[in-house]
Amino acid sequence: MVKEDKFYMLEALKEARQALEEDEVPVGCVVVYNNIIIARAHNQIERLKDPTAHAEMIALTSAANYLGTKWLNGVSLYVTIEPCSMCAGAMVLARIKNLIIGAKDPKTGACGSIVNIVNHKKLNHRIKVKKGVLKDDCAVILKQFFRKKRK
Repeated sequence: MVKEDKFYMLEALKEARQALEEDEVPVGCVVVYNNIIIARAHNQIERLKDPTAHAEMIALTSAANYLGTKWLNGVSLYVTIEPCSMCAGAMVLARIKNLIIGAKDPKTGACGSIVNIVNHKKLNHRIKVKKGVLKDDCAVILKQFFRKKRK
């Protein structure tokens, strides 16, 4: 594991912990450009009453605002769990360069687990994907959240 990947995923985990404190599904995300975090976010679906308020969607919007462009060329996005189809599609549309994932999502993951939107042959952009960065740390916070919800 590259030292930088671990550092940025730890930052994404800070966002996931913030989501946990707010009783949101604990997903965190950071966007990195030229070795600088230009956006960070966590799920805010419950707070905003918005089914699209995933950490990745909020972070992509923030990064686009920061860079002043809809094209996020050269950007790396770190997220604690494999993105869903909505988020994966948005990443393709934004043309991010790298996607670094913590834990896999065997139920809704759209970066290889269920479907692979980020590297679909028929789409005009593909994303370089790295999986499993701090996967145990990323998975445990989700398990903790859902265990508590089931009680």
